[in-house]
Amino acid sequence: MSNRVEVRDFLTSRRANITPEQAGLPIAGQRRVPGLRRSEVAALAGMSVEYYAKLERGSLAGVSAGVLEAIARALHLDDAERAHLMRLAQEANGTNALIRPSRRPKPRTVRPSLQWALDAITSPAIVANGRSDLLAANLLGRAMLADVFADPNPNFARFTFLDSAARRFYPDWERFADMTVGNLRTAAGIDPHDKALHDLVGELSTRSDDFRRRWGAHNVRIHGTGVKHFHHHVVGDLTLAYETMNLQADPDLALTIYAAEPDSPTAHALVLLASWAATTTEPSLSPAADR
Repeated sequence: MSNRVEVRDFLTSRRANITPEQAGLPIAGQRRVPGLRRSEVAALAGMSVEYYAKLERGSLAGVSAGVLEAIARALHLDDAERAHLMRLAQEANGTNALIRPSRRPKPRTVRPSLQWALDAITSPAIVANGRSDLLAANLLGRAMLADVFADPNPNFARFTFLDSAARRFYPDWERFADMTVGNLRTAAGIDPHDKALHDLVGELSTRSDDFRRRWGAHNVRIHGTGVKHFHHHVVGDLTLAYETMNLQADPDLALTIYAAEPDSPTAHALVLLASWAATTTEPSLSPAADR
């Protein structure tokens, strides 16, 4: 992924997403472009049109933090988008190489002690990496995500866009699809030289129009907390809060724990799910499937 191309496409897409009304600008005459003009962004950011045009063409090398902040304010970037812009600037300067994750192949297994910690959690819990590879889970997490684990090398993005079961498992499929691509875009900004991520994006772009359209939108996302809805093929609808945290010992990995509201229908469904997981012989629930 060329840094200049990524910068150009990201800034252009953000500019197209802001209307004059949102920016507090008067509307005069017919507009030929969606969103703001370059001249309007430049005025809002307090710089010349020529300078902003140079930046939007991808020339972020040497740009000060103050200029980047001014652009972020002008384009109404959220926290995830602002962080993505800063990472693109670091990459343009070459400073991202100092903080970039190691390029050595990332394993598809986790440390035994991390698996023990997962197994000690009573709610569904999983570990995934920035590429959306599902690397480990406790028994309840494996049961909840049995559809995803049906693939020997489970990956949330591949499941979402290439597996027909995703449309049933995610009742709000469009939202999950947007979130999945936003997470991958964020991961690409953190480690733009991840070959496995490039290969995944290439595969999905070739095989899924839905993915290709979303990838082209350049939306990014910070994955942290919220509520998700699932429809499990055994226990039915699940409404689960989730908390995601990065692992200090493994910066590329994130632990997500799902929890149901006490005494809710989902809490009772999780009891049934645990019973099913303890008695089923489905291959996807075997811990050996991770190894």
